[in-house]
Amino acid sequence: MTGRTAQAIRHIGFEDLGSFAVPLQEAGYDIEYIDIAERDPAALDPLGPDLLVVLGGPIGVYNHDAYPVVTSEIQLLRVRLAADRPTLGICLGAQLMAAALGARVYPGAAKEIGWSALDLSDAAAPNPLAVLRDVPVLHWHGDTFDLPECGTLLASTPLCANQAFSRGSNVLGLQFHPEVLGARFEHWLLGHANELVTAGISPITLRRDARRYASRLEQAGAALLTSWLSRLTR
Repeated sequence: MTGRTAQAIRHIGFEDLGSFAVPLQEAGYDIEYIDIAERDPAALDPLGPDLLVVLGGPIGVYNHDAYPVVTSEIQLLRVRLAADRPTLGICLGAQLMAAALGARVYPGAAKEIGWSALDLSDAAAPNPLAVLRDVPVLHWHGDTFDLPECGTLLASTPLCANQAFSRGSNVLGLQFHPEVLGARFEHWLLGHANELVTAGISPITLRRDARRYASRLEQAGAALLTSWLSRLTR
C-alpha cells in the first residue's frame, strides 16, 4: 500500500501529528504539512489528499473576523465533507468540522485543560474510540460545539458533553488530544504559558501527569488511528 497522501493543516508549530505520524506512514501515507500562517487553505484542493487532518490551535471558530483563515478552512471542509472524503479533526480541527456540518461552536462553561479519561458512548457500535477506554487523554480547550445533526456521539466528559463524533466510517472529530507526545509536552507548556496563568492551571501538575499518562496514551492513540484508517472507504 503506497502512494496515499495525507495533508495535515497545522495552526501552531508544536501542535502537530505527534504520535499519529508513524501509524500514518506505516499505513502507506506520505505526509504533507500545510502551515496556515504561510499557505491559504482557499488555495488547496479540498478533494486532493486521500486523507485530510485538521490539527489544533489557539484560535476560535467564531473569531473569523480576526482570523479570516477560519472561513477558508470551513469552506474547504464543507466541500470535502459533502464528498465524504476521509477527514480527521483534532480539537480546533473538530470544531471547524462541526461548523462545516452546520453545528454551533461557542465558548464552553469552563476551560478543560488536563489529563482525564473519556466517558464512551454506547450509541456507536462498535465505538471507534474503544481502545481509549479508561486511558487518560489530554484535554486542552475552552470552546465546545453542538453535535452535528448527521453525527454520532462517541465520547463525553463532565465538562464537555461532545468530546468526539463520527459520521460514517470516513469522518472523525476529536475535541481532545490523543496525538500528544510525552517527549514534546514541554512545548505545550511553554507555548500556552499565558493561557495557563490566566486559567490558574499549574504547569507543574500538567507536567507530572504527562509523565504518568503520556506513554500509555501514545500507544492507545496509535492503535486508535491504525484501526480507524483500516476502516476508511474510498
